[in-house]
Amino acid sequence: MRRFLRPGHDPVRERLKRDLFQFNKTVEHGFPHQPSALGYSPFLRLMAIGTRSGAIKLYGAPGVEFMGLHEENNTVVQIHFIPDQCQLVTLLDDNSLHLWSLKQHSGASELREEHRFTLKGPPGSPPSATQITAVLPHSSREVLYLGTESGNIFVVELPSFRVLEDRSITSEAVLQRVPEDSCNRRSCELVEALREHPKNPDQILIGYSRGLIVLWDLQSNKVTHHFLGSQQLENLYWQRDGSKFVSCHYDGSYTQWPVSSDNRQPEPLENIVPYGPFPCKAISKIYWQTTKNGLPYIIFQGGMPRASYGDRHSISVVHGSQQTAFDFTSRVIDFFIIFSSEPAAEFDDPSAMVVLAEEELVVIDLKTAGWPVVHPPYLASLHCSAITCSHHVSNIPLKLWERIISAGSKQNVHYSNMPWPIDGGTNIAPDPPQRDLLLTGHEDGTVRFWDASGVCLRLLYKLSTVRVFLTDADPNDNMNTLGEDEWPPLRKVGTFDPYSDDPRLGIQKIYLCKYSGYLAVAGTAGQVLVMELNDEDVEHVVDHAEADLLQDQEGYRWKGHEKLKTRDGPVRFEAGFQPFVLVQCQPPAVVTSLALHSEWKLVAFGTSHGFGLFDHQQKRLVFVKCTLHPSDQLALEGPLSRVKSLKKSLRQSFRRIRRSRVSSRKRRGGVGNATEVREANAKFDQDTLQEMELAPVQRKIEARSAEDSFTGFVRTLYFADTFLRDSSRHCPSLWAGTNGGTVYAFSLHVPPAERRMDEPVRADQAKEIQLMHRAPVVSILVLDGRSTPLPEPLEVAHDLSKSPDMQGSHQLLVVSEEQFKVFTLPKVSSKMKLKLTALEGCRVRKATVANFGSCKTDDYSENDLAVLTNLGDIQIISLPFLKLQTRYPCIRKEDVSGIASCVFTKYGQGFYLISPSEFERFSLSTKWLVEPRCIVDMPEVTSNNHVHKSGMENAARKS
Repeated sequence: MRRFLRPGHDPVRERLKRDLFQFNKTVEHGFPHQPSALGYSPFLRLMAIGTRSGAIKLYGAPGVEFMGLHEENNTVVQIHFIPDQCQLVTLLDDNSLHLWSLKQHSGASELREEHRFTLKGPPGSPPSATQITAVLPHSSREVLYLGTESGNIFVVELPSFRVLEDRSITSEAVLQRVPEDSCNRRSCELVEALREHPKNPDQILIGYSRGLIVLWDLQSNKVTHHFLGSQQLENLYWQRDGSKFVSCHYDGSYTQWPVSSDNRQPEPLENIVPYGPFPCKAISKIYWQTTKNGLPYIIFQGGMPRASYGDRHSISVVHGSQQTAFDFTSRVIDFFIIFSSEPAAEFDDPSAMVVLAEEELVVIDLKTAGWPVVHPPYLASLHCSAITCSHHVSNIPLKLWERIISAGSKQNVHYSNMPWPIDGGTNIAPDPPQRDLLLTGHEDGTVRFWDASGVCLRLLYKLSTVRVFLTDADPNDNMNTLGEDEWPPLRKVGTFDPYSDDPRLGIQKIYLCKYSGYLAVAGTAGQVLVMELNDEDVEHVVDHAEADLLQDQEGYRWKGHEKLKTRDGPVRFEAGFQPFVLVQCQPPAVVTSLALHSEWKLVAFGTSHGFGLFDHQQKRLVFVKCTLHPSDQLALEGPLSRVKSLKKSLRQSFRRIRRSRVSSRKRRGGVGNATEVREANAKFDQDTLQEMELAPVQRKIEARSAEDSFTGFVRTLYFADTFLRDSSRHCPSLWAGTNGGTVYAFSLHVPPAERRMDEPVRADQAKEIQLMHRAPVVSILVLDGRSTPLPEPLEVAHDLSKSPDMQGSHQLLVVSEEQFKVFTLPKVSSKMKLKLTALEGCRVRKATVANFGSCKTDDYSENDLAVLTNLGDIQIISLPFLKLQTRYPCIRKEDVSGIASCVFTKYGQGFYLISPSEFERFSLSTKWLVEPRCIVDMPEVTSNNHVHKSGMENAARKS
């Protein structure tokens, strides 16, 4: 009778679910997508980056991160910190100003938007009258000066953003104080720069686009000095003592101007075109930094000769006889210099240059000879080469962790030893409970190892597979080599390099065994490399083997790319992961699945043509299995032949529609006459097309034809020690799932350790399961007698897992795109299933077993299935009873690349790409949560700071 009773509400289970599951998006790793503005506070030692999508991100010491988002989603154009305050102002491209504050809440600091404001002119005035071009937060911390396209300067009060009309500086007022023979009305159009006098807060320097520069006194409301530049102005910079300033110009020149105490007309001290005499690009920003040895640092952006170097993104540093033009790999957005901010300090003594380029952040150490690059602890350029795949490994043993770090440190010898200079705030988050690795495969054939334990995603080590193959580029080429007499003295900096020497090098699959140090990587051209971690540089020959996946087929001809050519003879490899065997699939199609069993010394690989098993200890191919269906000609066209596939898939879609229509008419018993048939057909076609276009989620489970394309595509491979032939003896096995809903099971005979090199590994096909609905198989899993997933290879040997229960009966879980199904082993009889597509209208894209611990007690944890669907939802499903526990919306369903890039961790966290350069990290667990938690304390304000009051003398000012 129990099956006829409706399941009731179980309050105990509901309470337990609240203790186990909770969805949070915790932190964004990587480099902000499309950065547009940069700001820095010497007072807080925090850096701010704004983006085109309206995001603003603050960074300090490693682990100190804040993020805000403007509701308008407009581009952030400028960022300015309020002096000596935990506040900043942003200017958006819609001309709105926003005031943000760092405030403490629940023991940690938070970034909050306090006010917003849009400058409005008198009725009927053109937009240029109030279009803000320059922003100056005054040291009084009470007002902002806003320069506009019209040449007028408005003053707004902080924090209210109230316009103080009586303190505005109009272009007419400026022109009245400048001799008529020196300028005309158009000279005061468009305020290009506003700079406060470093020693006298009652004076500000105003630079206009056409070259006129005036020093305006705020007390007397008049021009005290004017300076006439002959070229279009780009920017201004005061020297520390206030006796001089520097202007930079559109023609690639900069000019040094004296500021005398009398009212004499100043003449420029010098006008320099650094890379003349030929026409040069504009110098858009400049710093003049004083030092104890008397030689200043002159640092400027741009100025390169237009004809020869007009496409370079450069910032030049000049210090005495030393001069280097740092050549960045993408457009420079902005930069700033970190120097002594103590008011009592006599010299600037710059220590570092921080450059925000379009695709990466670069920090240059100005204290060390040669001006080396500082290795960043965050804001890594994940997409220095496009990410093609990801692999997460939890709880790395300390010994392996240290060996990886050691290998990475040998690669970083050219980096500076300077501590990270942006060190504001305090990280108060608890230390990560374990060491986690995130491995990313890239288009250029590299694999990068990232420390994913905490808030900062830090690069530990980079592995390149290029040395194994012959490519057009020489791996010994150094792009930073510079001839002694080369001019301009360019030096390439940055890691962003989106161009791959050969797209066939791209990494598609990664599998790391954290216990043995074995690593398998597979690529676009059918290459599978097995590697071992070595602490020393070595030179050896990489063994080659070929796996012909079409050996039993006739009449097939591969139309795609050729395999990569390999190097003959010994190859020198750096310390780290070094390949010792290469398995080349034929045809050289993309490797679509990969599995490594380090205890058995076996690696399995699959493509769109079949799969194979390789013994990497004996370096011998065990077997290959072709999975091609006779109609799978499309699988032989390679990844670049897609026009025919589109036509074919459309034809097949309409064939399915017609088959469905015919079968449904048969069930209905037909339609009365020919007219009704045509009308019914037309209506069905229209309804079906609408359903396809507008509501793809409504598709019910329907048996797919064996003629569908890529049915032989191998989606998943899985090793298991289980009962395959009978219930009395278990044996090693290999399972493979295909795009056509077929599951293959092979029993393996692995010789014992003492005879491992003498006897071959043997394989026999034991099972073949065809799912009735023929949906692609996404994942395969074997549960032991306790309904617990089988442990990883060597996990039991390292005492990190209980031995699997081999007394009770095992179960096989097959996850297809449309349903979950549990079979008993060894009979493979269906036990239970959950039809996800039929019930929810979605398809499975990723499925991983995750362990969820209770936040209330350390004594309870359970294994569940974390499932990502094509709608971007994440569902948690219990094992082994396949009951839906909870569902969370995570990724927009339109974000196909984000869904495809998602990777789950073993403890209920996950990562997915929100842009080519950023991972969003999320957590499904109440216990495992990695998120920024930091505090920014207000530093003590020194007595040298000025307070400026309207209409009052500043009695407290120090000379």
